Amino acid sequence: MSAVLTALAAAVAVAVELLEAMAIVLAVGVSRRWYDAAWGALAGVAACGLLAVVLGPLLAGLPLDTLRLTIGALLLLFGLEWLRKGTLRLGGRRRRSSSTEEFDETIDELRESPSAHAGKADWAARLVAFKGVLLEGVEVVVIVAALAARPSGAAPAVAGAVAAALAVTAAGAWLRAPLSRLPETELKYGVGVLLTSFGLFFAGEGLRVDWPGGDLALLYLPAALAAASRLQILRLRDGEASA
Repeated sequence: MSAVLTALAAAVAVAVELLEAMAIVLAVGVSRRWYDAAWGALAGVAACGLLAVVLGPLLAGLPLDTLRLTIGALLLLFGLEWLRKGTLRLGGRRRRSSSTEEFDETIDELRESPSAHAGKADWAARLVAFKGVLLEGVEVVVIVAALAARPSGAAPAVAGAVAAALAVTAAGAWLRAPLSRLPETELKYGVGVLLTSFGLFFAGEGLRVDWPGGDLALLYLPAALAAASRLQILRLRDGEASA
């Protein structure tokens, strides 16, 4: 069960981050040149790959309890932020996530910068694509590296991440437009619940907490977090309606 949840958490986290990165790269390709969009995106992927090469062995070299505590802290760092933002968005207190808006904003940004002459490198476009991939990719690398560093093995996290990356990239290459129909806000909220649950579980294990039911905690922790956050969402919606 823990392997399935790990693969699911990695897959959805990678998918929602890649949706935003893909929207930026597509905007560069549509408004400028596809060659420059691909150049910037590949440079961003290379930078993220370098981070992964450094981070993976670093985590693997830690003592077991320290490793679990470090994994827990990293997952809580991202999970709590995603859960907070998802709760506020679903409660009507923040704008919903939208890769389509990211796409439109990037096109508007590029319109304000001069285009390169024919045959010349468009460094403004390359930089926008590079930053889009790098900023989203860093979160992907840290989350997947933390999930992959679990003592039980890296296979579920890597499999989930690769499957999501291939699916989102293929869809973007085929459509050449943002995947606007996906419920991005709900997906990010779900990732927040899962990552926070994994973070609590591994941090607890690092502190030698004996979770009731062992790995079953990976079922009741998400359920408890989802229930508590849904109550908060309802309160936020009620407050918004009465304001």
